Amino acid sequence: MNPLLGFEGEAVSLTNRQKVVLLRRHALHCKYEKAVELYADTDMSLSAIAEECNVPVGGLGNYLRRYWRELVLRRNHISADGKQPEVIKIKAVGQQNVNAHAKYKDAVAACDSLDYIDLNLSQVARKFGLDGTSLANFMRIHYEDTLVWREKVRRQLGINDNVWRGARPECVELYAEAVSLYKDTNYTVPEIADLCQVSEGGFMQHLRFYHKNILKQKRMQRKATMNARKKTGDLTGNGRIYRPWPQTEQRYAEALQLYKNTSLTLKEIVKRTGVPAEGFRAYLHKWHKELVVERAGITEPTDEHTNLCRERRRMKTTTAKYQEAIESLKENPRPVAHVAAEFHLNPETFRNYLRKYESELALQQGMKRTDNGKKVLLRSEEKYAEAIRLYKTSTETLKSIAQRLGLNEKSVGGYLRRNYPELIRKRTGHLEKV
Repeated sequence: MNPLLGFEGEAVSLTNRQKVVLLRRHALHCKYEKAVELYADTDMSLSAIAEECNVPVGGLGNYLRRYWRELVLRRNHISADGKQPEVIKIKAVGQQNVNAHAKYKDAVAACDSLDYIDLNLSQVARKFGLDGTSLANFMRIHYEDTLVWREKVRRQLGINDNVWRGARPECVELYAEAVSLYKDTNYTVPEIADLCQVSEGGFMQHLRFYHKNILKQKRMQRKATMNARKKTGDLTGNGRIYRPWPQTEQRYAEALQLYKNTSLTLKEIVKRTGVPAEGFRAYLHKWHKELVVERAGITEPTDEHTNLCRERRRMKTTTAKYQEAIESLKENPRPVAHVAAEFHLNPETFRNYLRKYESELALQQGMKRTDNGKKVLLRSEEKYAEAIRLYKTSTETLKSIAQRLGLNEKSVGGYLRRNYPELIRKRTGHLEKV
């Protein structure tokens, strides 16, 4: 079925963006179609299904939880109880899994009872068909008080097995630096494990068993930042540091340097580096917005609601585009249209740019007011200045003055009538008297 057609085969009117989103979603459903069938009809594990269908296990898990959540709830034996599947937590952070609770609840109840006080934890686990280490780990995380009470009673009854309880000194020493880093910084567990050269799984287990207060504090920090505006380096809701992925930084590194240090347009940069235009634009606006603001010439403070297109001033690329023409015009004053033609620019656009950002230069090229309040072009005033002086101070005819200065008689006469009519009246009256 074509995803861009309606149920009856009629084309649906969509924007280009909506079409792209719809096609991507259709491709996603096709990719995981076989995996969903296996997940619904078999008891295969998620990793086995992912291997069978040649898809990433993490991607498959995310896809199922987002689009087939009712299947995930059914496989985990979680009842919806009339609630929407989207609002039901399959595994809440720091809480028991439904299946794990059902598996260990009888053994936990036995550990909390005096009827089994003579048995150690491994013996209780075997009595209920469980693994001793798994039961101990489950109780350390969720029923630590029961373990403390049980150990105290066994000592009082004289049936202590002299087995070490709690964190071993060598483990405390091994993970001391890692625990300090996790508590005082925003590094993730994998990053700390790599820095301190310790096992990631062992470190995480050490935290869950013996530093629950730190984990709780971290969960509260993440929860507090979920709806807040994040800055690069802040802790996110899933425990990661808010920053771009290393592979993303590497992908756009060359394009970023060109954007930062040159006046090339974004289109020219992506063409030169081969990165997608939309992806690079999104990367800039998310992680390097200060560069976007700088290039747009915006000096006022901005926030997430600021419309950069409306607020932008003199763009860096635009400045570079007109810089050579402006320098040429300053060194050799001449009509703006001539300069625009010389540098292959649009005359009116170039003239507007001068008026907006080079007002003094534009004023030199534009109009000025004479002593009698008339507006005249500067270049016209310069062109006819000598003719006006001669016409004002001598009795030479206008035709003779124009021929001597190489000017058009009609042009000079028109300029006089428009801007210096009092000279014509004064000279005419003088000649009449003579």
